This record gives sequence, C-alpha cells and structure tokens, in this order.
Amino acid sequence: MSGGSYHYLCAAMDLEDLLAKRYALDEMSNRLAGLGYAQDAARETEELLLLLRQWEIRAETRLRRLTDVWKAVEWWDSNDSSEDRVHEALAKYRGDADGTPPP
Repeated sequence: MSGGSYHYLCAAMDLEDLLAKRYALDEMSNRLAGLGYAQDAARETEELLLLLRQWEIRAETRLRRLTDVWKAVEWWDSNDSSEDRVHEALAKYRGDADGTPPP
C-alpha cells in the first residue's frame, strides 16, 4: 500500500480527524509552500491550521468556564448534589458577587 507520508491526511473526514493530524497538516502546508507552484493550496492549508488553533483556544476557554456548571448539573441529576449547587455554579459562571440563587 502506498501513501502515508502525511499519516493519511488525505483521508481526514471531520474536525476530529484534523485535530488528530495537526502535525501532518503543518507538514503538508510546508511541503506545498516549498513547491513554488502550489502557493494557493499552501495558503489555504495554513489558514485551516490557524482556524484549528483559534477554535482550540476558544473551545478550551469556554470549557474552563463551563466545567463547574456542567459538573453541578451532572451531579444533581445523578443525586450526588442538590439544585443549590447548580445555582452556586451558575452564579460563579455569571460573576455574581453574592452567589445567591434567583427567587
């Protein structure tokens, strides 16, 4: 079987595949840029890399902000905590000073 120089980047079908093959995507971008006659494809490949990096940073930021809220709801739904904990987590998420749940 031939191919595989870029970890079968050509077979990537979704965001998960691309995220798993970021290194290969970077290598492909460099290879295309080095050809001299594929600048358009090199630019678009590089743009895809930049979009992935931006998405990753933004997603991680939101993940950190939402983790306590998700945990509070999950623990409440599995009877490991109470609804009060959800209100507390939401207050922290929203930046409420006193942390009291709404009426």
